[in-house]
Amino acid sequence: MNMAVEAEGKEYYRCKALAEDLLGKMTRLPVKLWLSALRVGKEDPRRIIHAVKVGVALTAVSCLYLLQPLFEGIGQGAMWAVMTVVVVLEFTAGATLCKGLNRGFGTLCAASLAFFIEVVSQKSRKEFHAIFIGISVFLVGFLTTYLRFVPYIKKNYEYGVVIFLLTFNLITISSFRVDDVLDLTKDRLSTIAIGCGVCLFMSLFILPNWSGEDLHRSTVHKLEVLARSIEACVHEFFQNQDRESPVREEKSSKDEIYKGYRAVLDSKSSDETLALFASWEPRHSRHCYSLPWEQYVKLGAIIRHFGYTAVALHGCLESEIQTPQSVRSLFRDPCVRVAGEVRKVLDELARSIKNRRHCSPDVLSDHLHEALHDLNSAIKSQPRLFLSSKSARRAAAERRPAAEKSTGLPSARSDITFALAPEWRGGKLAVADQPPVKEAKALRPTLSKIALTSLEFSEALPFAAFASLLVEMVARLELVIEEVEELSRAANFKEFSQDQIAIEMERAAAVKDFHSHVVCHSAAD
Repeated sequence: MNMAVEAEGKEYYRCKALAEDLLGKMTRLPVKLWLSALRVGKEDPRRIIHAVKVGVALTAVSCLYLLQPLFEGIGQGAMWAVMTVVVVLEFTAGATLCKGLNRGFGTLCAASLAFFIEVVSQKSRKEFHAIFIGISVFLVGFLTTYLRFVPYIKKNYEYGVVIFLLTFNLITISSFRVDDVLDLTKDRLSTIAIGCGVCLFMSLFILPNWSGEDLHRSTVHKLEVLARSIEACVHEFFQNQDRESPVREEKSSKDEIYKGYRAVLDSKSSDETLALFASWEPRHSRHCYSLPWEQYVKLGAIIRHFGYTAVALHGCLESEIQTPQSVRSLFRDPCVRVAGEVRKVLDELARSIKNRRHCSPDVLSDHLHEALHDLNSAIKSQPRLFLSSKSARRAAAERRPAAEKSTGLPSARSDITFALAPEWRGGKLAVADQPPVKEAKALRPTLSKIALTSLEFSEALPFAAFASLLVEMVARLELVIEEVEELSRAANFKEFSQDQIAIEMERAAAVKDFHSHVVCHSAAD
């Protein structure tokens, strides 16, 4: 009896805890939603403006249905204008133009074809009329669906083809029961034209968001975050901390380095989409040049190719075999200098694109080549870390016959046995206690790691990989510079001027002094 009462009490308290937890989550949910909504608007205030524009556009077209004088002139077709605003009005002007013109042109072509089919078949008998409509629907559905697989049409006009197919079927099939198909076609065209007109007006004339500007800013941002990511990665590599601990916290998703190169690597789809929408936008720049948006896409591909070195550098930080701090300190200064010079070049390229001007002719300064030369000299000054001695080669030659008879790593076998012998004695592990196969599986990770760390070059190899990646980064940097110059020529950017650079540096210094003055004044208060 007592056990039953105790069980019921536990169940009661468990249900009570679950109910309290559920109530707490429901109470915190509105707060989380509100904070999330505030964060979205704070990240990009244009989202708030776009939401207001959509609300105004929907209110405007709904008046066609709500106001009696307008409703009498348009009728039930006013709802097509509301539907058009919902599906056409996008965040950027290019996206709205793309969808709006596709929808308008697709509707016009479909209505014209449907009206032509109705004129051809209207004098026939009812049965022949139905058969003719069925054949027309099949042929048009087959051809339009097949055309959607053509890459050029799929990329640029897929939405228009879908609207064409939808409108054609609605008008053609409805014409079998409706006597005056011309009025039906006119109503559909007029209401969709009104909806598209409202969308284009809101997108082009009321605080427009240009896809081309977004692509331009995205390219600048990728160069800036990649520069910070590379410099932070090199500084992280030479920090004084224990990197040989077997337990590491998994925090790469929160790491600034990871976020930097991840933003670059994930930009392919967004770059292509923005370039497509930008090609639909009218020329709105000061000089009305036709900007080469495809060149921005090519530059993005080169930047991603350069960003792979940042991924590899970050992989060196996460490697299981790490170079000791004593070895790293020998090469710290030249490596940090190389990373700093690479960041300066990337920042200069970002500024040149941001200000729409050619980059400096000496963007690859002598300081970068001097840093590479210093790194090369530092590596040559430590030959014992990278070159095997005669005695080591002789010992390796003596061990080679034994290696042919073994599947393990012979150079590390004595070290492995010495390292594991105390554990075997302390744990009193006997062969009879466990099957041999299970014992091998359990010890294989430990054996392999000890074997790798006891290799002759285990201290130098990780740094050799890191240094080679720095050199590869400089080689790929030249490709980025060439592509930026190609973009500058194709986009008719203004020529490089030392006076303009001096003005920009003075402005940056003035802003920095102002912030310093504000901080000092606040501290004094």
